[in-house]
Amino acid sequence: MSAERRLPDPAACQRAAEQMLNYAMQAGADGAEVLVRDGAELELRLRLGETELIKEAGSRALGLRVLKDQRPAVTYTSDFTEEGLRQLARETVELASLAEADPFALLPDREIMARDIPELNLWDDEVPKLTVQDALDWTRRAEAAALARDKRITNSEGASFSRTVGATAFASSAGFSGGYRGTYASLSVQPIADDVDGKKRNGSWWTGGRFFARLDSPESVGQTAADRTLAQLGSQKVATCQVPVIFAPEAGRSLVGKLVGVTSGSAVWRKSTYLADREGTDIASALITLVDDPLLPGAPGSRPFDAEGLASRPNVIVDGGVLRTFLCDTYSARKLGRASTGSAGRGIGGGPHVSTTNLILRPGKTSKEGLEQVDEGFYITHLMGFGFNGTTGDFSQGASGFWIKNGVRVFPVSEVTISSSFDSLWKNVDALGDDLDTRSSVQVPSFRVSQMTIAGR
Repeated sequence: MSAERRLPDPAACQRAAEQMLNYAMQAGADGAEVLVRDGAELELRLRLGETELIKEAGSRALGLRVLKDQRPAVTYTSDFTEEGLRQLARETVELASLAEADPFALLPDREIMARDIPELNLWDDEVPKLTVQDALDWTRRAEAAALARDKRITNSEGASFSRTVGATAFASSAGFSGGYRGTYASLSVQPIADDVDGKKRNGSWWTGGRFFARLDSPESVGQTAADRTLAQLGSQKVATCQVPVIFAPEAGRSLVGKLVGVTSGSAVWRKSTYLADREGTDIASALITLVDDPLLPGAPGSRPFDAEGLASRPNVIVDGGVLRTFLCDTYSARKLGRASTGSAGRGIGGGPHVSTTNLILRPGKTSKEGLEQVDEGFYITHLMGFGFNGTTGDFSQGASGFWIKNGVRVFPVSEVTISSSFDSLWKNVDALGDDLDTRSSVQVPSFRVSQMTIAGR
């Protein structure tokens, strides 16, 4: 490890954001917001011991959004010189004068802006010190462990290691200025096994988090990836039927993402969600509680304020199966005649939009083994395709996993399709696992749906 590295500085980012804000107001803007991000990343990928990619880069960029006569404009730059920023301010205000007026595209009210910036433990001093050699060592160890696990592991799609360090600052003429910094590191490996019919079966596993010392060892990641790959050997289709379905966390994560996509204020005012008129009603099993919590210390999606300068706060989206709220940024809230839920996100080159932070499906108390206690069922590890219509709630996706008989996994399954209405899927959840997966910003346990249609041979 090496400490000879420039670290992203949230205070410097905040000064730049405040300076740009002043330039925008001097240029004639009625209101302005400035987002500054400064970061560095390392990505290394190898395959069969040979390095395929090494990418180490730093970047600093500024995004500016101005309002003039209710007309918005968004620009961005990596030129932080005084003249460059002044020119950007003038050009952005001029650009706004050419835009369509939008009475909803206003800044948040001053009285609701964040006043405090909580410390959320998002930074690890060890992550910036990770070098190319450290990344090379971890990927080699992970891939070697996978290849050594079993002679049926004959190839590899490679192993990858990444580390990211960054600082974010935001300033708004509505009365907010603040910044914070964070780190993240991850390792993944993807071994390949030969099946008896000549097909190649690949699997993967990964570890990740804000703190390097909390990552799983490369050897355990490689061995788990190999075991998951070997478990797929002999995969087959099953006959079309209706059975209970258990979703592993990695499969359930995508379903939770789809659910929150239709509980956003932007989906409501665009009339692109089947839940538009369902607030306060049952939309899922009483076992389902879904929370977006940006204030979890050390979690992947945590942030002390949102992308409009509003204080971060937990939002209960679904409580005991009842839809409690739609997530809103300021724009969607105004369109719907309600208040923002502090759920704005944005990229450097874009305006605010509804986003989530740490999206958590609260776990239950049933063990993984308990979930699988069915006479016959399907344990799903992977979902494929995009078969979800948010407007109608129709759902159909390709799936793979394991067939269960009498509570035991008896063979792997692939090339089948599961289908249901999304409403029925969530209302038929009859058990939640205790195995919450906290590696990513969408945290989901295993869960069981009492019955779904499986389309096979």
